[in-house]
Amino acid sequence: MTSSTGTTRRTVLRRATAAAGALGVGLAGVPTAASAGQRERIRVAVLLYDGFTALDAVGPYEALCRVPGVRVVTVGRKAGPVRTDTGQLALGAERAMTDVPHADVLLIPGGGNRGTIATMNDPSVLAWVRRIHQHSTWTTSVYTGALVLGSAGLLRGVPATTYWASRPYLAETFGAVVTPGRFVESGKIITAAGVSAGIDLGLHLAARLSDDEVGRAMQLAIEYDPEPPFDTGSPEKADEATRQLALKLVADAAAP
Repeated sequence: MTSSTGTTRRTVLRRATAAAGALGVGLAGVPTAASAGQRERIRVAVLLYDGFTALDAVGPYEALCRVPGVRVVTVGRKAGPVRTDTGQLALGAERAMTDVPHADVLLIPGGGNRGTIATMNDPSVLAWVRRIHQHSTWTTSVYTGALVLGSAGLLRGVPATTYWASRPYLAETFGAVVTPGRFVESGKIITAAGVSAGIDLGLHLAARLSDDEVGRAMQLAIEYDPEPPFDTGSPEKADEATRQLALKLVADAAAP
């Protein structure tokens, strides 16, 4: 972003940081990515598959990618661009699954029906998920990504959440103990509810991978202070007509 005066976004952020330092509230006490370079970096592997939902991956990425010592890696069946559920956006998978044998954190985003169902039934993906889970510190999901974890056999008897319309399927098909919440932590498995709940999960992980001070700072860094114009953000708050319209809008936007 460049204004008519030639001021860039980077310049604005540098000036703000300098001003904070002049006021005695700089970040000198917080290790930066550069100062953390001597330490082993924590690898967060975010699986991208054809038909995933963009914010499921990007929300946690934004909450985690600046945490000192953390390295977020996007992973696909192969390296290269991967289309989202609408088919109108692609994100790049940095590594192929075969090149990522382990990770400290595994994150599985959700997606539209086509992408989620195909991934749930892909033996190579499920085998990779189980392999990463064996040695991960946390295995996590957002939205219908919980169905992929369930299909991999990781949620039977485990308290978990998912997209509101998928809760019965998660319980009946995979034996998960459906539990309300923006995210639910059960041992090393953390599942988040629908789409935007991935940001909450990301900030929780930011604190777990560092400390609460960094978690709070990351919430401010991404200015996550939601004040939505409507109070229909959960099925318990929405009427039946709104719930049906929400499902229709999601289905109609899905790429064939």
